[in-house]
Amino acid sequence: MIGMIVVGVVLLAIVLTIFDGYFIVRTREAAIVERLGKFVTVAHAGLHFKLPWVDRVRDKISLQVRQLDVMVETKTKDNVFVQIPVAVQYEVVQGREREAYYMLSNHEQQIVAYVQDNVRSSVANMDLDDSFSSKDTIAQNVAISLRDNMAAYGWHFVNTLVTDIRPDTRVRESMNSINAAQREREAAIAQAEAEKIRVVKEAEGAAEAKKLQGRGVAEQRKEIVEGIAQQYEMLRAAGVQENPETLMLVSQYLDAMVDVADRSHTNVLYMPSNPGGMQDLFGGMRDVLLSTQAINNEASGGLDREQRERLEQLRAQKAQRAQQAAREVQQRAEHAFEQAPYGGQQPQAPQQQG
Repeated sequence: MIGMIVVGVVLLAIVLTIFDGYFIVRTREAAIVERLGKFVTVAHAGLHFKLPWVDRVRDKISLQVRQLDVMVETKTKDNVFVQIPVAVQYEVVQGREREAYYMLSNHEQQIVAYVQDNVRSSVANMDLDDSFSSKDTIAQNVAISLRDNMAAYGWHFVNTLVTDIRPDTRVRESMNSINAAQREREAAIAQAEAEKIRVVKEAEGAAEAKKLQGRGVAEQRKEIVEGIAQQYEMLRAAGVQENPETLMLVSQYLDAMVDVADRSHTNVLYMPSNPGGMQDLFGGMRDVLLSTQAINNEASGGLDREQRERLEQLRAQKAQRAQQAAREVQQRAEHAFEQAPYGGQQPQAPQQQG
């Protein structure tokens, strides 16, 4: 019985010794091995053996890149309190796992202390506006400080990021108001510039249109004058020697009537409408043209005998028409007086009976 117990104890010891004689390290890990409390070696990924009951794995260190988020509260040069979140990415230097494990009791607290000290010393020399534009500079200063101070402890800093700068709530609201006002001002300026450009372009377009319209009117009048001259010469060439001006005026008058009648949106009333009135109208227009031409020639001293006789004839015709018009007015007045009650006589008062 005692022998069986001894055999069982021996077998148990052998099994425990076998299981305690090896260990496994995972990828991107490092195992710190101690013998009787003293550092022996660092084991990396794979299967490893150790002395049972004597050696032991003290701890395992991750070799992956780690990230530590640090929130720093500080004050800028213009006395504005800000919160600056800093992200620090770091890892253990391969081959220096012993220093990383034994030299610092709490490496995270040490990193936080360096980050806070460096950020506060950098931001204290900046205004709030400068700190927003100098985030990369702050991050670079923090990275240099960590690299110089933590390299001896077996830590490598991959990257340092200043993710944001957060002023006090009231300061942030004031900044938003200022930015909004500035954006509105810029928008108003841009809108005014656009309106100015539009007005200038419209004015330039109107000026160019008037210029082109004036050229068109000038060309039109030039063509009309040339057409009138050609018609006049054609009438004279056809043997019309009496009054070619009258025919020209009639033709132009009829053209004007047709042009006005084509405008369906207008109401046209022709004055005068009887043939006699139209003849008087044409005669008056012809006389005005001829008399004007004759007066101009007389003023310039260029009248010949025929033109002077023609001018005297026109003046006599004007005087005759004036006298005829006066007689017509007098006749119409007498006729109206005769058509009045009592035949133009004053009514007699009724006689009183005795």
